[in-house]
Amino acid sequence: MDREPTSAPRGRRRSWPWRRNDGRLRRWPFVLGALVLALLIVILVFDWNWFKGPVERAVQAKTGRAFHIDGNLDVDLGRTITLRGERLRFANADWSKQPQMASAQRAEIDLALWPLLRGKLRIPEIRLTQPNLLLETGPNGQPGNWNFGSSDGGTQVVLGRLLVQQGRLRFQDVPGRTDIDVSVDSLTSQRRRGAAAPPIAVAGDGRWRGNPFTLKGSTASPLELSESDHPFKIDLRGSAGSTRAHMRGTLTNPFQLRVFDLQLSLVGTDMQHLYPLLGIAMPSTPPYQLDGRLKRNGEIWRYEDFNGRAGDSDLAGTVQIDSAGQRPFLHADLRSRRLDFDDLGGFVGAPPRTGAGETANDEQKAQAAKLAVSAKLLPSTPYDLGKLRAMDADVRWKAQRINAQTLPLDAMDAHLKLNDGVLLLQPLDFGVAGGNIRSDIRMDARKSTIATRAQISVRGMQLGKLFPDGQLAKEASGAIGGEIALAGTGNSIAQMLGSADGSVAIGMGKGHVSNLVMELAGLDIAESLKFLVTKDRQIPVRCAFGDFAVRDGVMDARALAFDTTDTLLVGSGNIDLGDEKLDLLLKARPKDHSILSLRSPLRVAGTFKDPTFRPDFKALGMRGAVALALGAIAPPAALLATFETGPGKDVDCVGHHAK
Repeated sequence: MDREPTSAPRGRRRSWPWRRNDGRLRRWPFVLGALVLALLIVILVFDWNWFKGPVERAVQAKTGRAFHIDGNLDVDLGRTITLRGERLRFANADWSKQPQMASAQRAEIDLALWPLLRGKLRIPEIRLTQPNLLLETGPNGQPGNWNFGSSDGGTQVVLGRLLVQQGRLRFQDVPGRTDIDVSVDSLTSQRRRGAAAPPIAVAGDGRWRGNPFTLKGSTASPLELSESDHPFKIDLRGSAGSTRAHMRGTLTNPFQLRVFDLQLSLVGTDMQHLYPLLGIAMPSTPPYQLDGRLKRNGEIWRYEDFNGRAGDSDLAGTVQIDSAGQRPFLHADLRSRRLDFDDLGGFVGAPPRTGAGETANDEQKAQAAKLAVSAKLLPSTPYDLGKLRAMDADVRWKAQRINAQTLPLDAMDAHLKLNDGVLLLQPLDFGVAGGNIRSDIRMDARKSTIATRAQISVRGMQLGKLFPDGQLAKEASGAIGGEIALAGTGNSIAQMLGSADGSVAIGMGKGHVSNLVMELAGLDIAESLKFLVTKDRQIPVRCAFGDFAVRDGVMDARALAFDTTDTLLVGSGNIDLGDEKLDLLLKARPKDHSILSLRSPLRVAGTFKDPTFRPDFKALGMRGAVALALGAIAPPAALLATFETGPGKDVDCVGHHAK
């Protein structure tokens, strides 16, 4: 038979956790509650400064550097633990003269709790107020003060964001004469959603390789430096003197600067100013602007695919520098579609032209003004021996077209090699007047005085193209060739030529010239007046040549002649390259007879800058006045006239000078 359920006896009490079966209270719940309450009270009122000592000792044990918290230390507990410290100081390396590497007025560090319980240290955010960081390169090849020796592995650290307010960063490289002092502030307004941290604004100045400079721009968060293979973005503008640079791109481990990929724009008044900044030995140039890709991989630096202008010339190409050797090695491949010839003046110590439409800096304008009033023409600015010895180089430069005010230049192909103070130009090739001038030049700068050798070949220059704007040269034709071999010593072009030994030989084979030119050269007045009032005609040229022996900078004429079917011009004398003086005597021997032919030699004298052409008027008598009148009608007569009558004999044109 089923039993009916029975209810609990009336009067039995309900069972509670804190009560025992006999009704008395249990003790442990109250003890636990008291402990929790006590812990909360301790957390709320506990002085976290008690941990300052242990924290300071832990940091010193980890880094080997003293660490001090001079202000309060506070902790907020939760899923994210926040550590706050005030007036923090971190000691510098023992070898540094500065006692502190880093300090901050206030620092807040957020720690994620749950990863910490699993042995991982994740720091979502670091906030620094008025931090100061000093980075120094070590003396005698020692690592920088940011190097704390080998790591023992330890707890894995994951860094998040860094926010900086009123920070200061200083970088010192005493051996490199570099001292950079910049302010840093987080650009919180540019913080992108999902980004690890906003970029850092930097602005400051200092000295780079001993040269004052300024810097402004932005970089990625410095926390990204914790990953040495992580690209570190920068966008910086710097200026040093008249040189300005804009760098944008990425660095890998910027403290070592061994790998980067940057777009670099350079603007300056003279490329030679790059030497004290970058150690790249460059000649003087007019103002320039270039833009290209700057890359570095270890010891190899490359400025790739740059283009721009230097003076009135366009310039493009790639430059590579290898700094691994005893001296930096520069390899360059340069191109110009249009090269302004005077922009090359810096290679020989001369300034560019400074007239209307020309590009030059203030220093070059002052140099040009000084040269304008000087009695000398050859460049006297000495080469910098330190630059010639500072690096090695292999440079190829090709120009498709050359703009020269007074020379009919067509193109240029130059190959420069520099090795241990010895410079070779093999070749230096200019297209000139339909032909070319090819030079092989060697400059040995290993001693205090440069020793120079030059071998120059002239081939196929067209007489008519040498003076394309001259009225009398329009009817001229003939191919000019020759050989020049010189060797001299000196540290400027003027000194080299002033001490030169060797030979100069220039000649022209068969061709044509204006008969008016030759009649004026002989000052056959009757024939000349006829051509002036009627029509000029061409006459054949049998040959022309000049052969000079050069010793101690003086060119002595061994043979000098210009032979046509009508007139023979012969000359003698010398040209002093050191004093830049001319002393030549030219005579014309007409091969026909004219009662008005005048006879007196023409003396070419004066200086390279101010030559004079004068006949012997005492010998001319009354006929000299007629010659002057004719010279007023046709100025070339005053330059070319000789005054010898009678039939001249044909000169020997079978020699090599006439070929």
